[in-house]
Parts: sequence; C-alpha cells; structure tokens
Amino acid sequence: MEQHKWKKLVRYYRPYLGLFLSDMFFAILGAGVTLVIPLIVRYITGTVVFLPAQEVLPAILKLAALMLALVLLECFCNFYIGYYGHIMGASIERDMRNEIFGHYQKLSFAFYDNQKVGQLLSRITSDLFDISELLHHGPEDIVISLMKFVGSFAILMSINSTLALVMFAFVPLMALYAFYLNRKMKRAFKENRARIADINSQIEDSLSGIRVVKSFANEDVEMEKFGKGNQRFVDSKRISYRYMGAYNSGLGALTTLVTVGVIVAGAVLISDGSIDSTDLITFLLYVNNCTEPIKKLINFTEQFQNGYSGYERFLEILAVEPDIADAPDAVELTDVKGEIVFEDVTFRYEENLETVLNHINLKVDAGEYIAIAGSSGGGKTTLCSLIPRFYDVDSGRILLDGTDIRQIKLKSLRDHIGIVQQDVYLFAENVMENIRYGRPDASDEEVIAAAKMANAHEFIMELPDGYETDIGQRGVKLSGGQKQRLSIARVFLKNPPILIFDEATSALDNESEKIIQESLEKLAKGRTTFVIAHRLTTIRNAGKILVMTEKGIEEQGTHEELLAKGGIYSRLYRMSEAEA
Repeated sequence: MEQHKWKKLVRYYRPYLGLFLSDMFFAILGAGVTLVIPLIVRYITGTVVFLPAQEVLPAILKLAALMLALVLLECFCNFYIGYYGHIMGASIERDMRNEIFGHYQKLSFAFYDNQKVGQLLSRITSDLFDISELLHHGPEDIVISLMKFVGSFAILMSINSTLALVMFAFVPLMALYAFYLNRKMKRAFKENRARIADINSQIEDSLSGIRVVKSFANEDVEMEKFGKGNQRFVDSKRISYRYMGAYNSGLGALTTLVTVGVIVAGAVLISDGSIDSTDLITFLLYVNNCTEPIKKLINFTEQFQNGYSGYERFLEILAVEPDIADAPDAVELTDVKGEIVFEDVTFRYEENLETVLNHINLKVDAGEYIAIAGSSGGGKTTLCSLIPRFYDVDSGRILLDGTDIRQIKLKSLRDHIGIVQQDVYLFAENVMENIRYGRPDASDEEVIAAAKMANAHEFIMELPDGYETDIGQRGVKLSGGQKQRLSIARVFLKNPPILIFDEATSALDNESEKIIQESLEKLAKGRTTFVIAHRLTTIRNAGKILVMTEKGIEEQGTHEELLAKGGIYSRLYRMSEAEA
C-alpha cells in the first residue's frame, strides 16, 4: 500500500521531467562548488604560501578569481533551484488541486451530507501547498545533503582517515536520534492537519451564518467556539513543537560536538606529527559541509511530516468512490418526452437510518403537471431528488421515457431537468452570469429574454448597473423574490423538458408569491412538472395532486376530488386557508 502511494506521488513529476532534471543538475553543481572551495583554501595555505615570494601574489589572485567565479556559479545554481524549482512545485500543486477539485465535482450529495466545507477546503489549500513544497524541496535537499556528506567524507578520508573517522563517528548517533523523534513528529503533524481543518470549518460556518450571528447578538458565543478550536490547535502544535525542539536542540548540540571532537583529535594528531595545521583548517572548513546537510535534513523532516500527512489526507479524498456514476453502457438522451415512472421504489439516506420512501409506484405522463403535498418528513423532496439521481434508489427503479435513469449518462439526464428550489443559491458574480449559469454558452440576448420570461427584467434594469450589477455572496443584495426570479430565469434559459419546483414560493410574501407563481406557470407549460407545495392554495390548478405521508402516497387526485374525499388533503387545505 505504501509503495503504491509513493508511485502515485512520483507520477506528478512526469509532465515536468525536464524541469525536475535541470533542478537536480544545478542542485548537484551547487553542492559540488561548496566541496571544491575548501580544497582551494587548503592548496593556498598548504602550497601557495610556500612558493617563491614573486609567485605567491599572482597565484593567490588567480585562485581568488577562480573562487569568485565558483561563488557566482553557486549563486546562479541557488537562484535556479529557488525560482524554477518553486515554479515546478507550484505547477504540481495546480495539477493536484485540479485533480481533487474535479473529484469533488463527481461526489454525490450523500458525501456532502456528512462533510464540513472547511475540512474539504483545507485539503485543497494548505495541504496541497505543503505537498508541493515537499515535492520541490524534498529531492533537491536529499541530493544536496547526500552529495555534500558523501563528498566531504571521501575528501577527508583521503586527507587523514583517523580524523575523518572521529568526525563521522557522531553520524550513527545523530541518525538514531533523528529516527526516534521522526516517528513521534509524524503523529503530531497529522494531528495538526486535522486541527487546522477544524478551524477552517469553524470559520466557514461562522462567516456563512454571520447574519444569524448578529441577529441574535451571539458574537461572543462564536468567539468562544472559535477560541476553543483555536486552543485545541495550539495544544496539538505544543506537542509537535516539543518533539521538534528536542530534535533541533539535540542535533544542534551533536553538530557542535563534531567541531569540538575534530579540534581535540586534530590537536593530538598535530602534536605527534600525523597531520599539519593546514589539514586541521581544511577539516574545520568541511565541518560546515558535514553539518549543513544535517540541518537541511532537519528542515526536510518537518517538511516531510507536513507534506506527507497532507498527501495522505489528499489520498483519503481521492479514495472516496462516487456512489453515483455513469454505467458502462449508459446512453445519451435524445428527443425527451418527459414520461416519468416510479416502479416499486424504496429509499433511505444511510443504512442505519429509517426508510424514507417505501415501495412507491407512480406514473407521470409527458407534459403532466403534478403537485406533491403532505406534512414535513413525508418524503416529498426525497421523491423529486431521485429523478435527477442526486441519490440512487435502494430498490425498484425510475424510468424516463421507458429507460431506467441509471442507464442514462448523468450529465445528459440532468441537462434535461430544471430545478427551482426554495433556498436559491446565487454565485458571487453579476446578474448576467448568474442567469447564464443555466446555459453557459448562451448569448446576452438569450439571457435577457429568459429574464423577461421570468418577470425579472424590470427589477434588474432598476439595479445600479443593470445586468452587470454584482449581487454579493449568495445574492445578499437582492430580496427573496428577486433571487427566486433569477433562479427561474436560469431554468427558462436551460429550457428543460422536466421541471421540479421545490417549495419555490414558501418563503415569499403574497405579492412576490403572485409574481413567482405567474412565472412558474409560464415555465411549466408543455413540460413534465413536479411541484412540491407548502401553500396548497398555489396548486389548485394541478392536473394531479399527490398527498405523501410517512406511509407513502396516501391520496391522489385533482383539487376538487381530494376536497370531496374529506381526508388528509382536505384537512391540510383548510389549515392552509386559515393561515392565509
């Protein structure tokens, strides 16, 4: 399983192989420069200074020029890996973000019913940034560190193997220390990821409901809730920082001990004539080349924990299979008439929940206007949500023009269904783009025509910038009736053969309801229409009215027929009239 994760991670480099290889080349070249400069210093202090006086200065100047050129080369290498390496990382981050966002689009309502937006948001922002930093810095840090470490070891062994072994004797101790604390940090960083996702979720929830918060004057309550989540984040960070502090301080002390050990051992070796002071200076210059890789690996360890725990969370989402998808032999819809048939349909939202619909049988002819009434919890919205396959039936089947909707391509099915909901969602765009959402390739003229049919054109033209007016997040600058008319205009523009009105007028005042009702009736002409009704006075003209309860469809007929029965509908209608 772990091997599969790594293979998938490496796959993200493929489109940028050239950039990756050039990044590695300049990383190796830069590391090579740092290995060469101490050898030049050794040559100057051990050989050049003992040349005849007239030759010393020219030789030093030439070597100084060479070292300056090497420093400039190292500077360019560092710029290249700092700039182009980050571009590669950002490109990979973009690809992964596209992948997870595309996956989000495929997941069904059932997935989102159990998720918090803030949690999902953190996986597409902070998690992916950490992954891209790991994919960029990880390979080059490892290559640079190993090259400096191995190169230094080889060079120092050739100068004096005894002193080299003294220097590198600390390495196993460092490795064991790092390995032990690495495992501790991995768990702590994963917890940090979960806590920051909780905070994102809390912020999203609070800011989305800011009007409710302010209307109840509950800012203090929100601050308290946020404060608790924020404190949990600090508590989880405290654990990870404790391990990180022990990691950094312990390895810092061990690297200082390397220098102390080299000086002590070098002094002993100088005293017995095994090495000279030039070699000791060279060893001390290489201490930095040996300890810097360790410091890089310290940074890499933190980066790895952040990046890899983020990557595991990324994979968790990608592993969620869409429970509603196209069948292998799914077909495109052509020439849709709009006949809908429910055959023995049973449905519940989750396995451990009660059945919402139980053995429902219903036939709706093409172009028929069906109203669905009943008390809350009777399954009215659920019944209509099954038609566009927002959820799939547990048993039975739904047919559209004689074809099981599970054998129809999802996009094709939903392209032929228009939905007007009670809770209208408008995007933070202008009016024109919000209506055009019904058919993204529509011209401005078609958008305006749809608005006129939805009785929306008049109020739109009174807005400050007409169709170009920005309506704010979720359309907060518009009234409920105005938002509803824009949603109806969207469906006019889409022009589907099947319509679902989900209590579209229940939250409106009488004047707005009258305008919306007129628009809905105009839209419904010649289309198969399902109307979920809250106010029963709005559905008197329906061709057929279904009355749903927890037991299923208990009554059906016209308004007059149901009133004459004196049953559930008659009672609900009298209550509705009394409320009006």
